[in-house]
Amino acid sequence: MSGSLVVVSGPSGSGKSSLCKAVCEAYDFAHLSISTTTRAPRSGEREGEDYFFASKEQFLAAIDSGDFLEWAQVHDNFYGTSKSRVIEALEAGRTVLFDIDVQGQAAISALFPKETTSVFVTTPDIAVLRQRLAGRGTDSEEVIEKRLINALIEMNQLDRYDYLLVNDDYDDSLEVLKAMVLASRYKVSRVSLPEFISTWKGQS
Repeated sequence: MSGSLVVVSGPSGSGKSSLCKAVCEAYDFAHLSISTTTRAPRSGEREGEDYFFASKEQFLAAIDSGDFLEWAQVHDNFYGTSKSRVIEALEAGRTVLFDIDVQGQAAISALFPKETTSVFVTTPDIAVLRQRLAGRGTDSEEVIEKRLINALIEMNQLDRYDYLLVNDDYDDSLEVLKAMVLASRYKVSRVSLPEFISTWKGQS
């Protein structure tokens, strides 16, 4: 039996990143997918823990070789998800969580339709999202407005997802996401039915 993939998307400020990290800390079979990026490491970031860092030339070569499950250009930097690392995790029976946008969700769900469970995380309303973004103290008002516009665009892609998680209370939301991750490992679509039935009948 293979592992599972759980794609978690949502607006910046919805709390999805914190939830994903907490799930991976709770379950030893789960880990967060680490993206490859061309941007420079920030203070405290470590290779292989926060990101895999690559030059633009290396990244473009990897695109040409088909090494990424999904990739995107954000401003002047590239971000992508390694195909080989994900396949290795699936074959080992692990669950991989992805903290990625709606574009990445569409790409991964198309490539791994049987193994993928998708969750969209958002706030109770846009006013709460604005409050959380402002409370972080890291973005200008102009950036916050751009994030809110992007949030509305992303919300229009909700019908692509299996689950909607409204993160009103963090602790409650964490328990719900943990349950979704567990459920992803028991989907019938992940199982080769002829092989399972043959084994069940003692004909393996």
